[in-house]
Amino acid sequence: MKKKVFIAVLILFLGGIVSQIRFDIPAQEVEAKYKLPESKFVDVKGLRVHYTDEGIKKGIYETVVLLHGTAASLHTWQGWMPSFKKYFRVVRVDLPGFGLTGPSPQRDYSIKAYVKFLENFLSTLNIQKIYLVGNSLGGEIAWHYAALHPDDVYKLVLIDSAGLPRKGPIPLPFRLARINFLQGLVKYFSPRFLVKKSLKDVYFDKTKVSDSLVERYFTLTLREGNRQAFVDRANQIEDAKPDELRRVTSPTLILWGKHDAWIPVEQAEIFRKKIMIPQIKIYENAGHVPQEEIPEETLADVLHFLE
Repeated sequence: MKKKVFIAVLILFLGGIVSQIRFDIPAQEVEAKYKLPESKFVDVKGLRVHYTDEGIKKGIYETVVLLHGTAASLHTWQGWMPSFKKYFRVVRVDLPGFGLTGPSPQRDYSIKAYVKFLENFLSTLNIQKIYLVGNSLGGEIAWHYAALHPDDVYKLVLIDSAGLPRKGPIPLPFRLARINFLQGLVKYFSPRFLVKKSLKDVYFDKTKVSDSLVERYFTLTLREGNRQAFVDRANQIEDAKPDELRRVTSPTLILWGKHDAWIPVEQAEIFRKKIMIPQIKIYENAGHVPQEEIPEETLADVLHFLE
């Protein structure tokens, strides 16, 4: 009897796993669903890169470049765009490994490689002087770029930025991707509820995690090559080097959601102490992605800082 019960439980368990297996969705299919009317594609060193280029184009100091975080896409800035593009030329980009850009041919997702990608991307678009804005991973890329190119970054905005020594637990998706025997499973076992849980982790107001938001993140995750890229990236995270922040000389605005469950708000103060000319604002009503959760409030602060 016990053996039959065990077999039944095992069958249910295996059946549950099998039911959550998802194969990659072809790039063209995902692109057709989630490219925007403003979407453009450009070849950057052999990689077809998805980006948007909107707004007014006047003068060398008028271009703002927006960099998203891990597992996100340029859609994360969508709430900013109607107002933002009235004042600046705004360039958004899907970083290698994410969104509609897809995986890097070299499978190199180190910060050094991302900074080099940004250099090549801006060069391809013939953009030099910029305002640079980054969230999470995008923030880490942004401040490294600003440290290497102090004359090219007019102002810098860091939103719940990565790049400091981590305190507290590593988010579940990263932990799973770092376990050797689970890496193959992570590339196919992609339950929608796990994506929803991750979004509820990064939002303070859980009611804002809509079905359409979950569906977009979920589908872009399944874009062919993106899950392998996530595993590669999770296993290439380097030790943080916070002292390099002292090389950042651009005036910097630090924005942080007080309820950030992925990168604690205490790290905002560390950024403030390390960077030469910082301003800082903490949002009482946001988590890890305040540009998504409270777009009007965050954009107002960014516009005030940039102008």
